Amino acid sequence: MRILVVGAAGDIGQVVCDELGQRHDLIRAGRSSGDVQVDLADAASVAAMYAKIGPPDAVISTTGDVHFAPVSQQTAQTFLDSLQQKVIGQVNLVLAGLDVVADGGSFTLTSGILDRVPIPMGSAAAMANGALGGFVRGAAGEMPRGLRINVVSPGLLEVSVPRYGAWFPGHVPVASDRVAQAFAFSVEGTATGQVITVD
Repeated sequence: MRILVVGAAGDIGQVVCDELGQRHDLIRAGRSSGDVQVDLADAASVAAMYAKIGPPDAVISTTGDVHFAPVSQQTAQTFLDSLQQKVIGQVNLVLAGLDVVADGGSFTLTSGILDRVPIPMGSAAAMANGALGGFVRGAAGEMPRGLRINVVSPGLLEVSVPRYGAWFPGHVPVASDRVAQAFAFSVEGTATGQVITVD
């Protein structure tokens, strides 16, 4: 398979590439790195990326920023920015790919644990993660040409603990290989409309 991995340089993207790169031809994409550059928040940039790479068999997104702050310090704009970066960006990737991805191909998005196990300052992330799950469940039954769509929702990766562990009190980190296998399950299996949790 030709698999497009957006966010390939990030913690999740790297473990996904390590796993799927053993069996498939990967096209790595990022905002400023990879085989091709893309800004998911810009629909024109997403369309240009697809035009450059040609039809992939599967698309994986492992990217999306959110604003962490106490809810009393959040604003409508910070919530909107979080939705734009984490949700709408990934939705753009799907919408622009509906006529490009090969028949029977798949989209795998990334959310996270915070909509079901909250942390302090994580309300925007919780909102974005929940929205992605809702989008995938709703869109799955309407996908054309046998396309599938899922979202992987991992806990804090072991490899991410040095940078983010202090933000996740009481959370037990998840092994990177388990997260990679969740993406393999989505891409190489038959599931659709699923929120694939890795706790």
